[in-house]
Amino acid sequence: MKRTRKVMLAIVLMVLATGVVVVAWFEYDLSVARQAISHSQLAQTRLGPIEYADAGDGTPVLSIHGAGGGFDQGLSFSADLLGSGYRVIAPSRFGYLRTPVPADASPATQAEAHIAVLDALHIDKAIVVGVSAGARSAIELAVRHPDRVLALILVVPGTYAPDIPPIETTRSADFPLVLWLLQAGADFGWWVMEHLAPSSLVRFVGVPPDLLASLPASDREAVYSLIRSVEPLSARYAGITVDSSPDLKPLPLERITAPTFIVTARDDLFATLKPAEYAAARIVGAKLVVYDTGGHILVGHGAELKRLVHEFLARVATGTAAF
Repeated sequence: MKRTRKVMLAIVLMVLATGVVVVAWFEYDLSVARQAISHSQLAQTRLGPIEYADAGDGTPVLSIHGAGGGFDQGLSFSADLLGSGYRVIAPSRFGYLRTPVPADASPATQAEAHIAVLDALHIDKAIVVGVSAGARSAIELAVRHPDRVLALILVVPGTYAPDIPPIETTRSADFPLVLWLLQAGADFGWWVMEHLAPSSLVRFVGVPPDLLASLPASDREAVYSLIRSVEPLSARYAGITVDSSPDLKPLPLERITAPTFIVTARDDLFATLKPAEYAAARIVGAKLVVYDTGGHILVGHGAELKRLVHEFLARVATGTAAF
């Protein structure tokens, strides 16, 4: 009996010790994530406070992040895509990090908020990069303010197209736990899933799991890095909610006068191929690049995409960006 009690006590102590270690590990990772989003600025605009980051020197770039993002993702994406020679302005869209959700959080109002940030920084024109759900307000901006856009780059655009099929990754019957984590803004639950079952989160960044399994380790790490960048989930939950109920409608895309580059992948689980084709067919002179594989983050095509974007912007700079 004494031996049994000792064994049980040892098990309890091991469980408690493991719990202390796990909680300490989680708190450390969360503090690192919070530190990573602590270097932003806040612009007081006519549309309220807008969080943004401003980095680099050169041609201005307005970098508009996708769902689950924030200024941090916008900044890192464009810095990686464009390299040096650009001043990247990366706002947090409505509901992300320190940017509140207004009564009207439509893509049109979000576009006006982007303009308000540019006005606050005295920037007349910028290259506009819209990624995923961020492409909605990027297109609205280019339609409403064509004189403010030097060039338009739409990456896996989550924008309007007729008869878009349902998005696979939102089927609650297949992913109830992950959907609950998203809906609850549960930081600890998301962190646990990252460490114990990261493959279960892969669909939620729009990458087919079978594609991930075939990729080299460096590309797989890029996918997992994006998943980790959602931390802290609770600080992005309001924005994810806004992005999950978009009011998408056809826009007069023929009003866009900026040279336009659009890229997507056929196997993107967020079904951005049709929106990309729809936009490319209606924006005069738009360049469309479609990869067969790569998922929503175009994994495996980073080097080629950088080259194509650099070539596109070089043609914009010389006034020869007609396709």
